[in-house]
Amino acid sequence: MGRGRAKAKQQKVARELKYNSHHTDLDALQRELRSSSSYATDTAELDGDDAGGDSDDERDEWADSGRVH
Repeated sequence: MGRGRAKAKQQKVARELKYNSHHTDLDALQRELRSSSSYATDTAELDGDDAGGDSDDERDEWADSGRVH
């Protein structure tokens, strides 16, 4: 029963976002997207074999054993 007030607030916020036009700072968005793409590049380097994860042989062992993990 205590969800009514929270739901009303969520609806109010959603209505404001939908109907009120807000100025979008495209330059800030562009800077943010540039910084997140460099983050994706940095994390992609960790996905290699040096990341300390299971090797392909270990994964195949689990797949062949029929165990559910």
